[in-house]
Amino acid sequence: MFRSFFSFAFLCSTFVGASAQAAELTALEQRWLQAAAPVLSYSQTLKLPIDIIVQPQARASDVPLAMGFAGGRCKLVLSLRGNPQAEAVFAAVPQEAQGELIEAMAAHEIAHCWRHAQGAWNALPAGFVADGEETASDGSLLAISRALRESRREEAYADMVALAWTRNNNPESYARVHSWLASVRAGQAPRGGHDTRTWVALARDANRFGSAGAPFEDAVALWREGLLRD
Repeated sequence: MFRSFFSFAFLCSTFVGASAQAAELTALEQRWLQAAAPVLSYSQTLKLPIDIIVQPQARASDVPLAMGFAGGRCKLVLSLRGNPQAEAVFAAVPQEAQGELIEAMAAHEIAHCWRHAQGAWNALPAGFVADGEETASDGSLLAISRALRESRREEAYADMVALAWTRNNNPESYARVHSWLASVRAGQAPRGGHDTRTWVALARDANRFGSAGAPFEDAVALWREGLLRD
């Protein structure tokens, strides 16, 4: 199962570790991993169980960056080779301005890993009570709606972590990263699994995040506020 920012290969135990591994990478893959390096370094300090997988050829349905879970470990998967989405996601963004966006994307994916590592996947924050229960005459439609809501909530948390990370580490780029994320989310199907517009709107002001200096904690207050409106 993959959770993506937007849904065999060789394995790197860290990020672009040995020169032999780096030699296998394309220039585009190296650029993405270098941009994501601050987030990956942070994940190592937390001892998150992350492997990096670079696909030798993207499939038609692959997104550029995704997080999967297998054997108790997180799998950060890059699918950039032959993938038009790798360019489309940064439409109209010059290459020299893409680094902070890739870094935010990496923070989003690491947030998914964090949730799994904490055993909190699809769990609501402590003390939170959902407002009412969904009902439907068709049980299958109800199951789909609940699954989309759970996915939307996880994507929203990851978006808030990505923005909290940006606020803490690239504050001068916050407005630009937020604007880009808002434009990406504006294209999602309403009430779909990636429709996090409610949360992104709440995060317009970077000062609304917590002040712990830790993105997984700083994101919680805005995530909770958005849950009340979902």
